[in-house]
Amino acid sequence: MNLPNALTATRIFLVPLLVVVLLTKFEGRMILGVRKELAGAAIFGLASLTDWLDGYFARRRQQVTSIGQVMDPLADKLLTSAAFLALVQMGLAPAWMVAIIIGRELAVTALRSRSYSRGVSMPASWLGKTKMVAQVVAILALILGDVYLPGLLVLGRAALWVVVALALASAADYFRRFTGVLTARVADIADARPQHKDRKAG
Repeated sequence: MNLPNALTATRIFLVPLLVVVLLTKFEGRMILGVRKELAGAAIFGLASLTDWLDGYFARRRQQVTSIGQVMDPLADKLLTSAAFLALVQMGLAPAWMVAIIIGRELAVTALRSRSYSRGVSMPASWLGKTKMVAQVVAILALILGDVYLPGLLVLGRAALWVVVALALASAADYFRRFTGVLTARVADIADARPQHKDRKAG
């Protein structure tokens, strides 16, 4: 396993740890002398950092692999979905907003898998990348704002609205691109068929 894929696997490993830290009722809300919210934010921040690092090293070392292209977006979706579900349980995020965000992730994952199975790659658009940044801001702000800086709750809630808007916009963009892929594939198949000219009997 190369370094980028190892970083992606680390991100997946951190997902259950994040959920346990955020949702377990520790005595005094402390873990080894650290508030569990701070520990959870640190775990999520570290996991988010691996998302940037695995892409950086994959490009720098020219270690882009097919398994990495599948694992990386899956790890991102597992991480953010788990964090949002934990925030709902903690009463820090509305369930309906999280349902829209996770529903979008499932729909886009299905589209990308379908496209990939047809031999066509659908890389993340700028909308998807911007949404990921907004998600990280929203999650960290909501976790830390609950205990340390109440002002961060305002930032977190505002960022959450941005995430929902970008989730809907990027989902529409993925559906548009997927439709384009299907149209192009049908056209290629039609062009590949032999053309038979009608022959008149003499």
